[in-house]
Amino acid sequence: MAHDVKSQLTALLQKALASVAPAATDTPIHLERPRDPTHGDFATNLALQLAKALKKNPREIANQLVAELPVSVLVSKAEVAGAGFINFTLDARAKTSVVRTVLTEAENYGRSMLGGWQKVQIEFVSANPTGPLHVGHGRGAAYGASLSTLLTFAGWDVTREYYVNDAGRQMDILGLSTWLRYLAQNGIDVPFLPNAYQGDYVRDMGKQMSAAHGTKFVRPAADVLAGTPGLPEAERTDDEAKRQRDQHLDALIANAKVLLGADWTYVHQHALSEQLADCRDDLEQFGVHFDVWFSEQALFDTGLVARCVDLLEKNGHLYVQNGARWFKSTTFGDEKDRVVQRENGLYTYFASDIAYHLNKFERGFDKVINIWGADHHGYISRVNGAITALGLDASKLQVALVQFAVLYRNGQKASMSTRSGEFVTLRELRGEVGNDACRFFYALRKSDQHLDFDLDLAKSQSNENPVYYIQYAHARVCSVINQWSGDPSALTDADLALLSNGRELAIANKLAEFRDVIENAARDLAPHLIAFYLKDLAGEFHGWYNAERMLVDDVALRDARVALATAVRQVIRNGLVILGVSCPESM
Repeated sequence: MAHDVKSQLTALLQKALASVAPAATDTPIHLERPRDPTHGDFATNLALQLAKALKKNPREIANQLVAELPVSVLVSKAEVAGAGFINFTLDARAKTSVVRTVLTEAENYGRSMLGGWQKVQIEFVSANPTGPLHVGHGRGAAYGASLSTLLTFAGWDVTREYYVNDAGRQMDILGLSTWLRYLAQNGIDVPFLPNAYQGDYVRDMGKQMSAAHGTKFVRPAADVLAGTPGLPEAERTDDEAKRQRDQHLDALIANAKVLLGADWTYVHQHALSEQLADCRDDLEQFGVHFDVWFSEQALFDTGLVARCVDLLEKNGHLYVQNGARWFKSTTFGDEKDRVVQRENGLYTYFASDIAYHLNKFERGFDKVINIWGADHHGYISRVNGAITALGLDASKLQVALVQFAVLYRNGQKASMSTRSGEFVTLRELRGEVGNDACRFFYALRKSDQHLDFDLDLAKSQSNENPVYYIQYAHARVCSVINQWSGDPSALTDADLALLSNGRELAIANKLAEFRDVIENAARDLAPHLIAFYLKDLAGEFHGWYNAERMLVDDVALRDARVALATAVRQVIRNGLVILGVSCPESM
């Protein structure tokens, strides 16, 4: 309805413009809703846009435009305000007609063709499968899932993708950590390093190996430790101590690969499979679905990493120094050049990341959206540079940054380090406050803004809890409809002209904004705008519900009010579906 009204108002302004300034009829006409509802339902700055070209005062132009506006049943008042804005107040019938539109379109109300069914890939979460997802990962998961649903609703063809980092050192460390726990459980005493993975989930994977294979993977402690450098004192935390521990860890990994031979692949895959399965299960229970789980290892197995690096060299963007191949990243705004292939022939993580982006482009997406943690901000320029160096259009890549949520329990910040094992998992958070509160609270701020997750508020059943407040509005409408006990399909025939008081017209205006909110949120990759909108809509409804009786004796007025309430329920449903939040019918 809002789009229809805007197009009709635009047509009226175009006719007025043709009379006032025939040479300026190609001037774009912008209509927006004023922040202050006393300024009308729509406003335009057209007169201010024309002032320079016409060499006239904007208010004079605005008055001329208003005088030339064709008469329309749509508009009850058009007036000049401020420096030359034109404010439109709609006729009450024009406002309330949205109710019939909502009831007719139902779950499709608010959908848009803004995206033109362009193919867009959204890659999100992509956490190393080295342990359970924590509450920081949860925010990226909630944002990516809501954004994917939002863009689909707004007319894009969306592919949701998880990039599995199943190659490289971190997976080797997880495999080693699992094997060391397995050895300890089988009586082999090897020091467990602080830079290995510490959580109970590692012990559990070791127990699974023992249960399935007994002592098959047991090796003597002396062989496991053979040739490893000495370890620094446990209390040391300086850089040199860290370097020594990393050297020791890498030596243990090298020994494990030699001692286990082909069985190392089993240990490595066991750890990967267990953690990836746990991650999938956690995300599915969180309402987060992926269409593609893309393996980093596949980039090596298919030769794409090598092909990608060779292409960079062919295009003149690599050089060799100290036996390593370097990408000229500074050419593209990075702070320093980056190694893509080490002197030992092994490719870096950056090389596989470049190859992954080449793969994305070769799959033919019109747009590629990466959702990264805010600590990856510096990574953007080098990836954009590599894409450009490959001869591709870097403008097709858009990066959305997500600040990690900080969880407070009993007034204290909870640690979330996956290496220490002292982290709060997403599963634990969901168990404590529920999926709905998790999904909604993660969406309450712009993704790149800091978020403190208030556990007490998330669990409270009060108007201060925004998800409870919105769901309660939905449940209230369900209760009204149950008490009304009429035929919902007949509500489209209700006499909407009876909706005439200020609260009812304000709700109608808010309903009419929904598709604009959808399109603005999609353009800005900002599903939090949906959360803000739903809070406002719920507030308008609760205010009306508390001030007016829904089920009055006058049948026609009663049906009109039930129709308006039902439209509110439908829009709340449509918005909460985008955010991945349920719509309870009773609370």
